[in-house]
Amino acid sequence: MSENAKVEKRQALLALADESLLAELGYKQEFQRAFTPLEVFGVAFSIIGLLPSIASVLFYSIPNGGPAAMVWGWAVASIFILFVGMSMAELASAAPTSGGLYFWTHSLSSPHSRNLLAWIVGYANTIGSVASVASIDWGCAVQVMAAASIGSNQSFVPTDAMTFGVYAAIVLTHAIVCCLGTRVLARLQSVYVILNVLLCFAVIVALPASTPKEFKNSASFALGNFTNLYDWPNGFAFILSFLAPLWTICSFDSSVHISEEASNAATAVPWAIVWAIAIAGILGWAINVSLAFCMGTDLQGLMDSPIGQPMAQIFFNAFGQKGTLAVWSFVIMVQYMMGSSMMLAASRQSFAFARDGALPFSQYLYRMNSFTKTPVNTVWFTAIFALLLGVLVFAGAQAINAVFAISVTALYIAYSVPIAARWIWRKENGFVPGPFTLGSWSAPIALISVVWMTFMSVVFFFPTTAHTDTADMNYTVVVLGGVLILSLVWYYFPKYGGVHWFTGPIPTVDGHQVHQWGAESRDSGSAVESGASVDEKRGSADAEVVSVH
Repeated sequence: MSENAKVEKRQALLALADESLLAELGYKQEFQRAFTPLEVFGVAFSIIGLLPSIASVLFYSIPNGGPAAMVWGWAVASIFILFVGMSMAELASAAPTSGGLYFWTHSLSSPHSRNLLAWIVGYANTIGSVASVASIDWGCAVQVMAAASIGSNQSFVPTDAMTFGVYAAIVLTHAIVCCLGTRVLARLQSVYVILNVLLCFAVIVALPASTPKEFKNSASFALGNFTNLYDWPNGFAFILSFLAPLWTICSFDSSVHISEEASNAATAVPWAIVWAIAIAGILGWAINVSLAFCMGTDLQGLMDSPIGQPMAQIFFNAFGQKGTLAVWSFVIMVQYMMGSSMMLAASRQSFAFARDGALPFSQYLYRMNSFTKTPVNTVWFTAIFALLLGVLVFAGAQAINAVFAISVTALYIAYSVPIAARWIWRKENGFVPGPFTLGSWSAPIALISVVWMTFMSVVFFFPTTAHTDTADMNYTVVVLGGVLILSLVWYYFPKYGGVHWFTGPIPTVDGHQVHQWGAESRDSGSAVESGASVDEKRGSADAEVVSVH
């Protein structure tokens, strides 16, 4: 047998195992499984988009601790984020489906509360995913404006309307890209990963080599200086700086939402989550150390820079105008790619939620385009929702900054509930781990994860300064709370509300019921062969793969 034939047979066997597992979860195969394990990792890692992400949120860490917050705040937060990722990876390995978080919530929760909890998690995940698209694309628009400022020798100062115009163009072009075929979107992820890594290493090496002596800092300053530019106590200011790493290393559930497009999903998806977080934590720490040594000591000057971007000013001091424009063009390019990957993941979450009838106009959103074999309608739904969030800029700087916080807090609600439900109702749900499992470490890591996310979600509702006014208040609780309250109003609405008809995930395979880990295998008339469990089918497929080699 030729090598190509061996590869094709292995892919066919993996596809059979993936389709069998998905059918056991209750869903028929509708997507093309075109994402390799590397490309599944690429989705999560490109959404993290280290350098442009750090550039977008330096305004959280510089005034809330300066170098010490950038370096040590990143290190502390990265460890806790990795715990969250490992807890999620276990669930993703056991049930890799596009619905992911709300699907797990429904399967793991008490029968008395599972419908409501799945509804809340589904909406929190949808809101958080769309807010992530909005915050990434808004960061990209600001970076484009920063490039214009650099090119004009800082004489150009963009208005909110100009920035929104660029933002709208970015969102709309992302929607067009995400309407392409699955294979095209999958191949793009490899390009995104390569550019991300090269840009990180270029800055880690080139920035210290190019920075003039007057902007280079001593080790004691870079690693030990704590500068608090606001009026919160130092300890709380340090905690507020965590929003920078939390926003950067977030939305790693994106790999979950393309589970139904991934090959060997039960293994590829969980490892993609863990590796994306771990590599981002290490490389991100190195970038922050490099910045701390090369940012100079005038932190207030960085915040007040006419360029409008602290990192762009740091680059300008080191590389000059032409060098900064060259590097910054790649920062913008990678940030743009982040937004593309995030819209891809957000549209898949919306598609899965619409498949179960929970979104408004679900009958129109749950449609697969016959030409591209992608959910074009949910792509445009995501784009329109993101554009509406961008309108918040006209309510003030703090209103648009709330979108960054929402993308963390809403997702942390969605992350926490299924992780907690697994253990709260462990005697009822009969959870069966997949190939990725933490064993005896599962419970303590899950506990740490949930406590961490709950604590940080509360922290991010606080305003930037202790003494605030209407213009400078934190609008996160208003926007997030408003959307969640509206979703609950719709759930309990008389006669037409979700409480009267929403029953959680709706199987699309004939004869299957809603998946429960403790339940017996469903019906013999499914789309896959009856009489064998998914584990048996996967074991059989693995044995055949071994025989091929």
